[in-house]
Order: sequence, then C-alpha cells, then structure tokens
Amino acid sequence: MGTNKDCIAMLLAGGQGSRLGVLTRHRAKPAVPYGGKYRIIDFPLSNCANSGIDVVGVLTQYEPFILNSYIGTGAPWDLDTMSGGVFVLSPYTQAGDIGRWFEGTADAIYQNAYFVDRFDPAYIAVLSGDHIYKMDYAAMLDFHKANNADATIAVMQVPIEEASRFGILETNKQDQVTAFVEKPKEPKSDLASMGVYIFTWQKVKEYLIADAANPSSSHDFGKDVIPAMLNSGARLFAYRFSGYWRDVGTVESLWQANMDLLGANPELDLSTGSWKIYSRNPNMSAAHIGEGAQLRSCMVAEGCEISGTIEHSVLFQGVTVEEGAVVRDSVIMSGCTIKRGAVLERAVLAESVEVGAGATIGATPKDALVVVGAEAVIDPGAAIAPGTSVEPGAHVTEAV
Repeated sequence: MGTNKDCIAMLLAGGQGSRLGVLTRHRAKPAVPYGGKYRIIDFPLSNCANSGIDVVGVLTQYEPFILNSYIGTGAPWDLDTMSGGVFVLSPYTQAGDIGRWFEGTADAIYQNAYFVDRFDPAYIAVLSGDHIYKMDYAAMLDFHKANNADATIAVMQVPIEEASRFGILETNKQDQVTAFVEKPKEPKSDLASMGVYIFTWQKVKEYLIADAANPSSSHDFGKDVIPAMLNSGARLFAYRFSGYWRDVGTVESLWQANMDLLGANPELDLSTGSWKIYSRNPNMSAAHIGEGAQLRSCMVAEGCEISGTIEHSVLFQGVTVEEGAVVRDSVIMSGCTIKRGAVLERAVLAESVEVGAGATIGATPKDALVVVGAEAVIDPGAAIAPGTSVEPGAHVTEAV
C-alpha cells in the first residue's frame, strides 16, 4: 500500500448525534454500530487506509471513551505505522489558557493546527466521522492538484426537493465553484456538499486564523470558512462523487442504511473486494443456525444462535433468537437475546437488550420505528408500541 506523505487527514468525530436518541446517550455518533460488525467511523478510517493516507487525526469531544478505546493504536486499519498513525485529539489547554470546547468544525482544525504542522503537509483532508461510504481520497487529491485548487469539496447530486438540507454549490463548466450557500431555502443547484474537503494547508490556515479572530463567526467550514474563501477569490473546485453515501444522523437513516445492505445486489458492497472496510472485531465462532430456524434476506454476524425466524434484518455478533421468536425489518446489535415467541418488527435494539418470551415490539411496516437503548430488559409479554424509545438500562414490565 502506497502512502501519501504530502496529505494528512483530520477526521471530525466529536458530534453528539442527539437525533440518534438513546443510541448515543453514552457514545459519540461515529462509534454507533452498523452493518453487523462495523462502527460508522470504520468507513472514513478505511477510506484513509485504502487511499494511502497514513496520518489521521481523530477529533473527539462528546462521550469519547468508547470511540477512543475502539480506535486504540489504529492497527485494524493499518494506521499504526512508525512514520504515521492515528491520533485521538481532544480539546486541551496550554499554559495560561482557559479551556474550551471546539466551537465548530473550523475551530476544531484551528485548535489542532500545531498537530498538522508537526507533519508539515502540503494538503489536508477534512472528513466527517459519521458518514457511510467508500471513497478514494487519493483520486480527489489528484483532482485538487491538477486544478491548482485552494479547496476541493466533494459533491453529489441530490433530488432538488431535498437540496435545502445541504450546503449547495454552483459551478462553471470546469467544476470551479461560483457560488456556495449553506441550506438554501430556494436552491439553485442539485450539487450538495458531502462534508468531505481537501485544502491546501498553508492557504486554509490563513483563513482559519482570520476566522478564529472573528467574534461573529460560528467557526464552521460550511457557514464561514468556505464562503470567506469564495468571496476573496480563492480557487474552489467541486469533486463529483457518484457512489453510495449516507449521513446517518437519525435513527430512521441508520435503520435505512442497514436495510440497504440486504437483498441480492446491495448498493453498498461490504464483501472483501478491492476496497475493504476494516474494523475491530471480537473473535467469535461462526453463527449457529438451528434446525427449525427460518432466515430470509438477512445478515447474521458470527457468534449468533438462531432458532427462530429472521426476515429482512441485520443481526450483529452474539445475538440469540430462540425458537418461535420472529424478527422482521429490524436491526439487532451485539449480545441481544430474543426469547421464545417474542415478535419484533421495525425495531432497532442497542447492545445486550433482553426481550422476554412473548413480548411484542413494534408493529406493521408503515409504523414508526421502536428504539431500545443498551442493556434494557423487556419483560415477558410486555408490548412496546411503534414510535416508542426505551432508555438504556430501563426495565419495561408492561405495555408502553
């Protein structure tokens, strides 16, 4: 694997992910499990490894412990080299400073400019830690260099009716950015920023210093720095991406991203292939499928014990589904136990939930999802209605 010593990556992983509710009570959004054996942060980390970027700064803030321990030395992603590696960067103070949180995406990079300067890169890639996608940053860097760009923004086309949710770019025929508006009410383009940037370091550093000195700034790349660069005549280019990409900011989008993995030809291929997604996994035995089990269009990870019926669902490691239990259109995270006769539909269960015999969670296909926090216990016969959210560690004894 080659290395790109002239570019390092800064991975923004401090988001609280409050719209994920009980799933992020005690962890940052990038640490949320996905796809049976991964966490969301595996995707940008693996993209870096596959793209030959071997220095990655991971900027944490909200509930960082799980994320820090998961990343460790970076070995699963081949990011534990002598000349590079993965570095977890939390807010800190220097002598004489008053400590403060990162105030925005741009401020997070500004506060860690010393770290970037240690490696003296010509370019930096600024990435979000909560997107699911496969992308070759080396190809984007080549595009950036070929255009002698100051900033390159990865974009993808979105339906115009959804464009107001994104930062929207307008470009000329050479894909040079001519306008950029964050979440416009009346979008004039369908080119949406993916929150994936490559900057010429010394150039963007000037803007970060100026932005930090501006008390009226929100210190955000999309809202402040990129518009400032565009307004002052810097060379900004749009890099078009056409593959699978999901921002899993809500429970519904996380559930849908898991459902996207099912079926004969999923849009996102997690099989080994030439662009492997690496992860840190427990070493467990193969899943055991019992004699009376019925499985249809599902993904079952290692260590599972299945004796019931699984339909169109994703099961993580070490899940037990007893005889007579039914799991449909659901995401069941590691260590959960579904007892005899329980029925789950359109449910998302965090780790180590116990569902008692005969309990019912969720209902018909069009109803809202049920989300159950880690280590909750659902008593036998209890019923949880669609749209309900159960707190981590809760004990549900009857219908809710």
